[in-house]
Amino acid sequence: MASSDAGVHLFTWRGCVFRVPDAVQPPKAGSLLFCRHLAVRPGERVLEIGAGLGLAAVLAAKAGATVVATDVLPEAVEVMRANASLNGVVVDARIGDCYAPVAGERFDLVCTNAPQMPTPANRARRDAAALADNGGVDGWEMLDRVIEGACRHLRPAGRLVFTIFAFLGQKAAFAKLEAVGLTPSIVAREVQSFPRIGYERLEHIRALDNEDSVSAGQPETIDRLVIQGVLPR
Repeated sequence: MASSDAGVHLFTWRGCVFRVPDAVQPPKAGSLLFCRHLAVRPGERVLEIGAGLGLAAVLAAKAGATVVATDVLPEAVEVMRANASLNGVVVDARIGDCYAPVAGERFDLVCTNAPQMPTPANRARRDAAALADNGGVDGWEMLDRVIEGACRHLRPAGRLVFTIFAFLGQKAAFAKLEAVGLTPSIVAREVQSFPRIGYERLEHIRALDNEDSVSAGQPETIDRLVIQGVLPR
């Protein structure tokens, strides 16, 4: 699946090849679930927030969409552009936080596989590896900002798509989407291995788990959900 060349791995998937430099997080199970269930139509305008190495962005462009992809890491923006070129597509890669790089623009699809690991204050770090998982104290820090700004950046009948760990709560996700005027649904659900970083903060996660999704003892698996919110026409 991967080979290394001077600190850069090559990840191949769905007929595409992606460079994965050390500074950018490689695809995990959540990223692949996200991409498998990201329905993109030719001609649509797509925004991916926190695009990392550009996996979803490149696949959306291959499907015929016009794609803008953003990230806060300069290394990620650089590798997005490289991966788009490597796969013969164009991705408009921009550096910046959340919706800041696309102020005033609207899209048919806004999507993100945002950091969502609940992170107690005493475990917060600012290095790139930690930021790739850090969802704030309750896991919703980045997702709340994406949801709150979605309606200002979606065209009529546009969709917001994101993933969550089940311990963040399906009911909570639906309530957040409905509060901003989006109609929620579950696109996909998959049982995945419990994230290793989660074992470090299991007590904290259980305190947030209002829907009893985490099994007793040392959990081996957790459900991962792909959630969609649709803006009315």
